Amino acid sequence: MKDLADLIGRVFISLIFFFEVYDTIGFWQNTKDTMTSYGITWNQDLLILAMLVFLIFGSLMVLIGYYANIGAFFLLLYLVPFTLIVFSFWNDPIEYRRVNSLQFMRNMAICGGLLLLIANSGAGKYSIKRMLHVLRVPAS
Repeated sequence: MKDLADLIGRVFISLIFFFEVYDTIGFWQNTKDTMTSYGITWNQDLLILAMLVFLIFGSLMVLIGYYANIGAFFLLLYLVPFTLIVFSFWNDPIEYRRVNSLQFMRNMAICGGLLLLIANSGAGKYSIKRMLHVLRVPAS
């Protein structure tokens, strides 16, 4: 049961970030406008592309279980700064503080899940890495 829960958890975590990729690509200009509103004006296209690379590779690695701990680290490199910049509820007007604090805590919970994935240093029984090891696929 642990291995199945591990797989389902990896799928759910990956889906959040795949949707972020889809949303960013679909609303590219809106993403740039949002970055501007938060004071991030330096080379926005490059920052968005770097973010997309981290999100795509991290999500794929977590999903298929191939070096999932490294993929989780990539996702943390995106999620922690994003959360601290966008959901800084301590700076918000009182009418936005409650909603943004809930969003902040949700993202911190996702960070906790990613840290657990890193701490377990693997993706369990249902992963590409384990299948390659069990099948003893040659390196070249």
